[in-house]
Amino acid sequence: MTASSLPTTYTGPGLVDLQVNGYAGIDFNGSDDVFNAETFHRVREKMAARGVMVSLPTYITASPERLEANCRAYAKLVESDAELAAAFPKLHVEGPFISSVEGPRGAHPLEHACNPEDQPDLMKRLQEASGGRLGIVTLAPELPGALDLIAWCAENHIVASAGHTNATAADIRAGVEAGLKMSTHLGNGSHQTLPRMENYIQAQLSEDDLFASFIADGHHVPFYTLKNFIRAKGFEKTVLVSDAINAADCGPGRYSLGDFEVEVSETLRCTKVGHAGLAGSALTMDMGVIYTTQHTDADFDEAWTMASTRPAALVGIDVPAAITVEVSDGGFKRVG
Repeated sequence: MTASSLPTTYTGPGLVDLQVNGYAGIDFNGSDDVFNAETFHRVREKMAARGVMVSLPTYITASPERLEANCRAYAKLVESDAELAAAFPKLHVEGPFISSVEGPRGAHPLEHACNPEDQPDLMKRLQEASGGRLGIVTLAPELPGALDLIAWCAENHIVASAGHTNATAADIRAGVEAGLKMSTHLGNGSHQTLPRMENYIQAQLSEDDLFASFIADGHHVPFYTLKNFIRAKGFEKTVLVSDAINAADCGPGRYSLGDFEVEVSETLRCTKVGHAGLAGSALTMDMGVIYTTQHTDADFDEAWTMASTRPAALVGIDVPAAITVEVSDGGFKRVG
């Protein structure tokens, strides 16, 4: 099988998406009323039709009160429904401990970006509110108090991940020494222009102990850059994520992401209304596997691994049972 070829059918472990802000018209960062069994089962079924059997609902930067409320609502939901608990076993908290600098902050709201030092017990509160289900915490390792938080995450078997960061190479190294384990959507949440050689993307690529997640939609990272990034990290340290917002599996239009609106173009590029920068994606994980196969050195088996067993092992969850999908350029269709 060459790196550009696709099978017509494939059987393998169910796909695992570690970063999902919303899906199929549902915004996980919206109001509490989305946290009901009917809504989450609809999302679960839509994702499963494309082969995604497990995902981590992802909360972006918001007020501590809102993050706690959403964690509690999620915990109540999965504690009362074993099927939902299996499909959504952990949470990914992306912020609020991210850089406030324009560029690295991305689409996250400035008013809620803060330092771990300013909210030293926030992640402990979120861990308690979620019933001990935090899986990933994305943060900027250069912030005051970040190294202590990274160490706390490591002690509690939570993946601390660098993202939306303006870190120096020394900051990244210190983070790795403290227990930093991953880079969140590496290449994104960054300045439009960086020094050619000495920058936080290159620093993270060079850290052999760091996993890296990538959004393989061609918008967040050009496919030729994705090819180079995966070569730098190596297959064994690469995972694919969608970073999907509620536009995923819906098509072009205007959608909400937390407290702001996102415009989704005909090519499924997602931008904050009134801004040029990206704001999440409308990518489905099956298309990420296909694009990675078509545009990088990874063959289909390896791309599937990047989106199934590897992310499951990274966050310490059970590998989903094997599924069979029909494969076309337009995505996967689960059969059986």
